[in-house]
Amino acid sequence: MSYKIETKDNTKIVHLDGEIDMEVADKARQTILPLIEAGHDVDLNLSKVTYMDSSGISVLIESKKLSEEKKTNFELKNVSEPVEKVLAMARKFL
Repeated sequence: MSYKIETKDNTKIVHLDGEIDMEVADKARQTILPLIEAGHDVDLNLSKVTYMDSSGISVLIESKKLSEEKKTNFELKNVSEPVEKVLAMARKFL
């Protein structure tokens, strides 16, 4: 997984690229959570994510919960088809 961060006003746009699995989930977590902790809104661009497992979903849930605590916005943008399939399966069980 690689990433790039852009800034637009108070929003940090995080572009993730590649696979988000157990091996790199902590890297994603360490990229996203400090931005939210600092009070930024975060848009997570997932257009180039080719695979996401449950550890990636965990990062998304943690990010959303922290943004609610910090009263910031956290949004998924341009969700790739492989990620959308995983999220759709997860929604069935939530």
